[in-house]
Amino acid sequence: MGRVARLFKAARQGRLKTMLLALWKLFKHPETPLAAKLVAVAVIAYAVSPIDLVPDFIPVLGQLDDLILLPLGIALAVRLTPAPLWEARLREAEAEADKLPRMLWGAVAIVLLWLLVVAGLVRWWMSRQS
Repeated sequence: MGRVARLFKAARQGRLKTMLLALWKLFKHPETPLAAKLVAVAVIAYAVSPIDLVPDFIPVLGQLDDLILLPLGIALAVRLTPAPLWEARLREAEAEADKLPRMLWGAVAIVLLWLLVVAGLVRWWMSRQS
């Protein structure tokens, strides 16, 4: 079974929390390639963001974006990471699955990012009105 197929299977089995914790550990690890760090932090930000690309109240599509985008993002981060490095971070995450890190700064950063996006859209809309 390929890596991507294993990740989809893991997501279906409720291991998404462990995978996201492994991505966080991968992001913090000094030997992680820059591209993998960027993808990891983007996937984590999307997973914890209160705003989805497709809102959850839209039937089926609202849940499908989480079921497709998160595993694909995890798969991309894994693909960009050397296998031994990923496997070590995954083992660490499995050992510490009950201890989720507190990331107040991460929540603040995501809220600020969305506020900037909304402010940019409002500014663009106001410029189009005049």
